[in-house]
Amino acid sequence: MRNRWLAPAGLAAAALVVAACGSSPSSGGSGGSGSTPAASSTGAGATSATTTLKSGKVGSATVLTNSKGFTLYWFAPDTPTQSKCNGSCATYWPPVAAPATAMSGIKGTIGEITRSDGKKQATWNGHPLYTYVSDTKPGEAKGNGLNLSGGLWHEIVLSGSAAAAPKKSKSSGGGSGGYGY
Repeated sequence: MRNRWLAPAGLAAAALVVAACGSSPSSGGSGGSGSTPAASSTGAGATSATTTLKSGKVGSATVLTNSKGFTLYWFAPDTPTQSKCNGSCATYWPPVAAPATAMSGIKGTIGEITRSDGKKQATWNGHPLYTYVSDTKPGEAKGNGLNLSGGLWHEIVLSGSAAAAPKKSKSSGGGSGGYGY
């Protein structure tokens, strides 16, 4: 009987060691933002490191991206001094941590705001910046043109034309155009 009890316990301990060694707050495919706010670039444990902004291609457009090549977005209800995306909204649209700098050749005004939770968020030409958790690899802009969390989301286009907004599904029920978060 003792062997049965020890084997599962030994396996569980080994699994914990492997899990601890293989995890990090910046892992994940969501622009380095993970799936929870605590793992986002502005989450708990965030350092004062500078966020680097660069450019990338999405279709025929050149867009502003984070250092990992994930598309950056702005939210229509925001103001130059205030983010309107807080709580569960910021879970799906992780704010880009400030301070930020841009790679050579990228023109625009970089700034920062203080969010309602006291954290600093980077801005671009007066727009607070976000990534989108459904973008799972560089070159995607699944959030562009979505009407979610109380307003429209737009990719930051540096040159070219933004992709067309996704068509609303007739099966979305009620025509809310979103996921309800």
